[in-house]
Amino acid sequence: MTPDELLTTTRSVRKRLDLTRPVPMELVRECLEIALQAPTGGNRQGWHWIVVTDPELRKKIGDYYGRSFRAYYASGASAGSLFQDDPVRGAAQRRVAESSVHLGEHMGDVPVLVIGCIGVPGGLPEGNQAGLWGSLLPAAWSYMLAARARGLGTAWTTLHLAYESEIAELLGIPADVRQGVLIPTAYYTGETFRPARRQPLDDVLHLDRW
Repeated sequence: MTPDELLTTTRSVRKRLDLTRPVPMELVRECLEIALQAPTGGNRQGWHWIVVTDPELRKKIGDYYGRSFRAYYASGASAGSLFQDDPVRGAAQRRVAESSVHLGEHMGDVPVLVIGCIGVPGGLPEGNQAGLWGSLLPAAWSYMLAARARGLGTAWTTLHLAYESEIAELLGIPADVRQGVLIPTAYYTGETFRPARRQPLDDVLHLDRW
């Protein structure tokens, strides 16, 4: 794939994750090696990566995720409730909601769960935390791009964070390390992906001033 194709066809894969095909650990390691080349503030490289393949641990994480997803879905704030007055965007949102429900029910069945974490020796900073999470998010996205280039599907998820402390205890994550993202990783079914419909650039572009 060209860089442009890779960047425009790396989608959130939920319903099309292949839950039956094992993912070689060496392939996950390759993706994480690439992720470690991402920029971090002050070159601290304070990230940590928990790769969960044990079926029992995956099931327990999946149970927490499913519990959180059901609460989120019932709140009326999920993707399917957005843009209902727009026939085009509304239809897309309903498809997102349908695939999200599927992942909520099957997170624990995904063969590899990758949790991206970052060390916070002094605790989470007050106020805007962009500087902290900006040292983890680019690496996580690099992991997802590397996975896509190797025929793997991923999705950016954070609903597990409602049970961050429980999952930390389950996995033995120290108190000064915080979780930022849960990335289900699997081969995908079907042929490939295409670019998504997005808002026109001029609707969100501001030159010099808002």
